Amino acid sequence: MNSQTLEQELYNSVRENTPDYIKENKYVDIDNKNEFTFILKKEHLLPYDEKTNTEGLNLDNWLKNYEKEAAVSTAGIRGPQNILFPYDVRFPINIMGIMLATYAKALVAKEKYNGKTLLKLAGREVRYNSDKFLDLIARVQAAQGIETLTTYERKTMPIWLASFLCFKLDLLGGEYITSSHGISVKNATKDLNSQGSQYLPEESMEFVNKIKEIFEITKKEGQYEIKIAKSNDPLINENFMKTINNGIDLYKEYLEKGVANKENIHLIKDLKEKIVIENVGGSAYNTLSKLLNAFNIENKFDWMNIEEDPFFHGIGKYDTDPKGNKCFYDYSVDATVVAKDKEGKTFFPVIETLNYGEKLKNYPAGTVVLITDPDHDRLTVCQIEDEKEIPFLDETGISYCKLNNNRILCIYNANQSFLLIMDFWAKQLKESNRWSNHPRFIIKTTASAKSWDEWAEYNNVKVVNVPVGFKEIANIMKKVEKQIIDNPEKDVIITDVLGKDINLGKNPRMLFGGEESGGMIIGSEELIKSKAGRIAIAMREKSASEAIIVASALTAKLEKENKTLSKALNEIFTTNKIISKYDIREDIAYYNESEPDIVKLTQAKKDGEMLRTKNDLFYLTMALAAFDKKITLEQIKSILNSTFKELNFDNLTAIKFVGDGTFMQFNNKFIEIRPSGTDAKTKAYGAGDNKEDIAKFAYILGNYSGELNDEYLAIIPKDYYNNAKEKSMQEYLKFTNKDADTRTFEIPNYKETLNI
Repeated sequence: MNSQTLEQELYNSVRENTPDYIKENKYVDIDNKNEFTFILKKEHLLPYDEKTNTEGLNLDNWLKNYEKEAAVSTAGIRGPQNILFPYDVRFPINIMGIMLATYAKALVAKEKYNGKTLLKLAGREVRYNSDKFLDLIARVQAAQGIETLTTYERKTMPIWLASFLCFKLDLLGGEYITSSHGISVKNATKDLNSQGSQYLPEESMEFVNKIKEIFEITKKEGQYEIKIAKSNDPLINENFMKTINNGIDLYKEYLEKGVANKENIHLIKDLKEKIVIENVGGSAYNTLSKLLNAFNIENKFDWMNIEEDPFFHGIGKYDTDPKGNKCFYDYSVDATVVAKDKEGKTFFPVIETLNYGEKLKNYPAGTVVLITDPDHDRLTVCQIEDEKEIPFLDETGISYCKLNNNRILCIYNANQSFLLIMDFWAKQLKESNRWSNHPRFIIKTTASAKSWDEWAEYNNVKVVNVPVGFKEIANIMKKVEKQIIDNPEKDVIITDVLGKDINLGKNPRMLFGGEESGGMIIGSEELIKSKAGRIAIAMREKSASEAIIVASALTAKLEKENKTLSKALNEIFTTNKIISKYDIREDIAYYNESEPDIVKLTQAKKDGEMLRTKNDLFYLTMALAAFDKKITLEQIKSILNSTFKELNFDNLTAIKFVGDGTFMQFNNKFIEIRPSGTDAKTKAYGAGDNKEDIAKFAYILGNYSGELNDEYLAIIPKDYYNNAKEKSMQEYLKFTNKDADTRTFEIPNYKETLNI
């Protein structure tokens, strides 16, 4: 089924499952471009009833679910939306919710910075209704006296550019509308603070609590007024961004001091074969093409899917689910996702919908394909090779799929491609005699490759492990910067989420920060300075543009050496004595998140969350009990061996809670079980020296029901089990708050710093 037919099928199912009372009522009329006032009524807080409450929106229930997401979110408060009727408050993301959250954030900001000039940024990618959400956010802020910077004509921009500008221009923060590489019908607001990093849960809870206050006033007074400014209000500023070329010139200057140095740009200019950029959703092209052109290297790339499309050109979308049932099913746009069909055969569902057998048929072996997602923060690296290399690829742990004419496409997960990149960047620093200028360290999520830790140890690079989520990486950056500023002559010591105190040395530099899901950043040699003089060791958001430039320079270097990425990766394994060269991720989804019927979707998600939580608690409780010395490692091994008779846990060396999941360390591998912070999913990660072994562990542990056997119940008290989730949040907050950079943001004089 072609993309247009699939999208029409989605539209039809949405219309069919949207009640008339929702279709006919636009409570917040965003099509009205004039100034107006929305009256929030107490009836809106209660459920709809066709007889007793025709104005019911059930906002009390919406807020309850919204608060739950805010407390644990790893990448913004996201969820499905009604793509045709965005004011449908039955869905987590809706016009009413966007308005309330934006208004509450504005009130919190005004209380914190009373009497100050407040300047924020609003950006978006290409998802359904993103343009409407951006318009509403800017208008709500304008009505509260907050000036909002947007791109000229409010066009798309990448998340990394929004983040970069929040820091570089010393803005109060930003609102970015995206759901990253999630399915098309999902959306979210990714809140950015003054550093350009995503809100931590405690920051989100500030405005959630403000919404609660608004609801209490509404219940008491009967109504509450929220003003919406006109769409062309002077406080919605498109012209400033036009004067700075939408920030591209500033970002180019930043990159020139890092991965886009003269050596790398010259390497890329010398490329003989073109690199293909797969532009999923189309929105990355608007910025990345201009950035590449600014470096005079745009002619070294061919583009695919440059038209902006909220359906993402049909990528990742099918008319049957994994079991073969007829329905609309979306695997997301994550090119590394692996699935099994109804016959149990493994395949890459996203890659298959890219139609590379046809699109890449005229490209030679060795061609590199760089795939980026709609908000342009993640990167997947692929390369065409001859199928005769399959035995070598299997031995090296590199996945692939067939193309045509005896050719295959090698698909590198981020654990592999980022190892190639960090090794390449380290060699460049050494060759240019810059390596010894500073002690080096990397920040990585616990779920990322064990090979990164082994590479770092061999190269005398310190490793700081953090929970999943780039905001966690940014939080460590800020802790490092605080110590550099406060005590420049002292060693920087950081406690990671594994409980290790890590001495990074004096005035250290971050070599690399990244996570296995495809996001990375390179640290800066020179401290980055904002317009008002704040400093940073690296930017706060992952950037596929930065990754594409350094990956392209690596590609050019290997082309000169007549070497493939697979051969280069194998050399890194050998040279750096890396044992754990295999890694795997098992994604367990407990429901079809593309279900158009919100009633069925909500119930399916609720049921799935119960399964997810039960699985999580089984491991989490043991990890916390081990930390509290309520259970020994030997007892844990016994419980696991009796529960999973097909597995052997005799060489388990530790089990730890790592902020958002349970990390099991063995003498030859690790397995991490992590519940999704945004959905009814479980993720099981593994890395070690035997791919079949880690795959078996990840699959069995990730899919476990969470049932407690008699031995478990005899050792761990049930009340301890019941309180484990609350205790885990307390431990997580201890980690994030330890040595935190608690300095308050000072609003600069924007007339002096930005001439605004």
